[in-house]
Amino acid sequence: MSNAKQQQNLNFYGLGIAPGILEILKKIRYVTPTPIQHQSIPIAIQGKDIVGIAQTGTGKTLAFGIPMIQRLASTKGLGLVLLPTRELALQIDAELRKVGNSLGLRTAVLIGGVPIGPQIGSIRRNPNIIIATPGRLIDHLHQKIVNLKNVNILILDEADRMLDMGFLPQITEILRSVPRERQTMLFSATISPEIMSIASANMKFPIRVEIAPTGTTVDSVSQDIFIVAREEKVSLLKKVLAQYSGPTLIFTRTKYGAHRIARAIKQMGYSAAEIHSNLTFPQRKSALNGFKTGEYRVLVATDIVARGIDVIGIELVINYDLPSQAEDYVHRIGRTARAGMKGHAISFVTPSEQGEIRAIEWLIRKKLNVSTLPEFPTMQFAKPRLVYSSRKYRRGKMGGSR
Repeated sequence: MSNAKQQQNLNFYGLGIAPGILEILKKIRYVTPTPIQHQSIPIAIQGKDIVGIAQTGTGKTLAFGIPMIQRLASTKGLGLVLLPTRELALQIDAELRKVGNSLGLRTAVLIGGVPIGPQIGSIRRNPNIIIATPGRLIDHLHQKIVNLKNVNILILDEADRMLDMGFLPQITEILRSVPRERQTMLFSATISPEIMSIASANMKFPIRVEIAPTGTTVDSVSQDIFIVAREEKVSLLKKVLAQYSGPTLIFTRTKYGAHRIARAIKQMGYSAAEIHSNLTFPQRKSALNGFKTGEYRVLVATDIVARGIDVIGIELVINYDLPSQAEDYVHRIGRTARAGMKGHAISFVTPSEQGEIRAIEWLIRKKLNVSTLPEFPTMQFAKPRLVYSSRKYRRGKMGGSR
């Protein structure tokens, strides 16, 4: 039987999910589990530790959320979900509430950038699940607002991103604050030696569930690159935005770059918003909501939204600047072609960035298509060409700062 036919025959029945939760899934029209859900849920419901590896946008939230909600509904205890960003925390909270609200599920979201008072109130209401970024959770621990002695299910979501953002010391302190006797599930799009070290030191015989090899990109995303001089990127952007009419997400390396590009896009006559760490959390939330509702056609962002933001219907992702790490290319383009849709990813590459392109191609095991550069009215120099060599580039960090 083909994989496509097997996928059509899959449903949430037979995975060990309680009848009441199955009814909820049916009511909210969750019919077919994703591969990571189909493989992880039966293992997690048994209380076993899991290391789950799947690319972004594959349904990891319910892969750990359904088993966690079911186990907490039948046993006393506390679930703790650690993740890297505020936006991802709110997204996961909304997803868990879809399943758990009718069961009386109470959640507390502990994130920075917002007043701490309401968070204290949610902790005093004895939540079933705490969803937190490491830094804000540490704040609550130090102030003795939250106690983690009753945690019996711990989720580390987007573990690689948390390490990239320098959260290892906070994660280590949190791991010392939770009971040793617990179920632990670690989910990540990529696996590094550092992550496996955390898993081996803090998990009991974890079962590895890998849906796609690290660096795999969605087949329904077309991937093209333009070789363009830095001075002509804005002109190229104007051409590309005229060609594609749908919602567009643009990534830059720097906060200043995001602001400058958003301003240039507005001057082109398109609605645009920017999102980066210089903005307050309410400002970032407003920009993202405006993008979701269609108020803004274009969202210009740094890598703060490369993962964890589930926006269905993004037609085009543009890498105005290549990411500083090859792995971030996978997460960026994963923002399009979600929920079975098709999408496009276009990267603007300067002639000096051949090494960065090779690192990306090595990671995704695919050669990127070089598109013909359009003519610009004021173009004063010859179109550069990318010269490929047989040299293999080592995977790792690439130059630049965010």
